[in-house]
Amino acid sequence: MKNAVPKFFSLLTVILISFSQLTNAQAVLGKYAGEFLTLGAGGRYLGMGGAAVALSQDVTAGYWNPSGLFYIDYPQVAFMHVESFGSVVNYDYASVAFPFMSNKSLGISVIRVAVSSIPDTRAAWDSEAEALRTNADELITYFDAADYAFIFSYAAKSSYQMAYGISAKILHRNIGSIATAWGVGFDIGCQYTFSNGVQLGASVQDVTTTFLAWDTGENELIAPTLKLGSAYAFGFLFGKISLAMDSDVRFEGRKKSATFSLGQASFDFHAGVEYAYRDVVALRGGVDDIGRPTLGAGLKISKLNIDYGLALYNQTDEPGNTHRISLQIELHQENFKRN
Repeated sequence: MKNAVPKFFSLLTVILISFSQLTNAQAVLGKYAGEFLTLGAGGRYLGMGGAAVALSQDVTAGYWNPSGLFYIDYPQVAFMHVESFGSVVNYDYASVAFPFMSNKSLGISVIRVAVSSIPDTRAAWDSEAEALRTNADELITYFDAADYAFIFSYAAKSSYQMAYGISAKILHRNIGSIATAWGVGFDIGCQYTFSNGVQLGASVQDVTTTFLAWDTGENELIAPTLKLGSAYAFGFLFGKISLAMDSDVRFEGRKKSATFSLGQASFDFHAGVEYAYRDVVALRGGVDDIGRPTLGAGLKISKLNIDYGLALYNQTDEPGNTHRISLQIELHQENFKRN
């Protein structure tokens, strides 16, 4: 452990120095280009404000921090469905992960974010008259827009007892028949768990700056995001309390929407708490990275986890609350158990 702690913070220092060199280049990056990748995974963590970089050590770690996949002992699968903005935006997530050999794990995650029946009014508009055509209703058509991410993750453990991981992701975006884009990116992460229940984690999403190429000839770049997390778990009243806090550091100049900013760097914080009674029933709460309060609950039946998360909007003029439901199954088969 004495050697592991300096190694952990040395890695964070290297990451921060690398990001400082990128700061001056962020003006060419597409702000919010990768926003569909920020919606989270798993009802448990979303009920805790999305604070999962240090806490996630299950199949959903392929999204949050690939190093957390190391800690699974059996194959796991997960599914989640989210409805946002009054069910206008639908978000679906599925993942599978399994251990192999004595110190490695693999995972695959699929993300789909879609908006259906978007009206296309281009043919109904008379640009010369700057008004709708007389038969505008007949000329309006509808299309769907969808974003996809296919994430392939690998995790292992170093000789210093630190878990580390890397994810390669393929992105596909389409706006009906109007435009289509493909992209490739990479995430990296690490976690360290102390014997006293403290956990530290760090991940860099889109570490190489993800490139998106549109068939219209335009290109977008998704800027790296540094995510730092900590968690602490302890026994309480026949159960366990888990506390978690994350910080998201972006370099896109998000001065207006961030908790606070420093030059091109913006910082957003989110935190959560969970009480799990005898590893059967769980209650959760937190605050997400845009300041919304979150609530959640979980039920474990044998090897099945059912989790629900709710993000509440604070103002009456904002769209409806966001509901998240996920299922997670652990496949206990001796043939697939970690050696």
